[in-house]
Amino acid sequence: MPQTPTTIRFAGGAQGFNWLPVFVAEEQGLFADNGLSIDYQRLGSVDKATTAVREGTADLAITPPEGAVADYLTGGALRIVGSNSERLPMSMVARPGIPDLAGLRGKRIGTSSLTEGTALYSRPLLGTVGLHYPGDYEFVLAGVHTARWAALERDEIDAAPQPAPWNFLAEREGYGLVGEIPDVIPEIIFAAVIGNQQWLDENRDAVSRLIAALSEAHAIVNDAANDTVTRRVYQGLTTPDDPELAARGLAYTRDLGMWPDGLRVSPTALATTIDVMIQAGLVEENDRERATGVFDPSFTTHAA
Repeated sequence: MPQTPTTIRFAGGAQGFNWLPVFVAEEQGLFADNGLSIDYQRLGSVDKATTAVREGTADLAITPPEGAVADYLTGGALRIVGSNSERLPMSMVARPGIPDLAGLRGKRIGTSSLTEGTALYSRPLLGTVGLHYPGDYEFVLAGVHTARWAALERDEIDAAPQPAPWNFLAEREGYGLVGEIPDVIPEIIFAAVIGNQQWLDENRDAVSRLIAALSEAHAIVNDAANDTVTRRVYQGLTTPDDPELAARGLAYTRDLGMWPDGLRVSPTALATTIDVMIQAGLVEENDRERATGVFDPSFTTHAA
């Protein structure tokens, strides 16, 4: 008699393009093959996804890692158990009339959070032209990438870091791509799989099966021979009515090496995450080494 699948409540902000391996795993039956049923929680912001895991209303989340790092350093129970993505396929998109990064002085930059994700990536990019926060520009909490695009169209913000393929969509609509975030941050934990230490300890087998399923999905996504599967899922997550734009975004993102084999966290990506937090004043320099303890490598050590 078949066993009842283990349900995992899986949270995220937008659950968009960087969740591609998750939805490939779902479509290909990899979760079911590993005895899992996924309860998807789309919460609308990265902060809310982190909070849901902290408060126990979600079991795991794919979300920027900064909230887990900060929680760990204050004695909290959040841990990183894997890396969903380690590249930033993002351009700084500016409204027409702003010719370059320097033109963003005094302007409004859309972000999803002040302490996680896009705000932290924008600061070093703008720093390359001598613009610093606060003082030289303003951050506006405009939401995840789809909400930021809407805010750009309504002129509520002047610029925003936008991932592929929304950066290419903006360029087609006459907006400028005035800077490339991977040029200044080539490797970083863009989105981590995070969990609460007690829940992880109590559900170690289920988490290991989840990592195994996602590892197989990462391998599928990283092989262009599987594009008949992957591109369809990616298009549904990004630009459902525009296959050409979806194909361009998928190729660009994969060529960057976004999805790490086995969800392994590279030392460089983790170090960069901590360094960016130090630069933003969210972590003290003398906590740099201690902050690496947020990562529990035991779940990915034997991942396929």
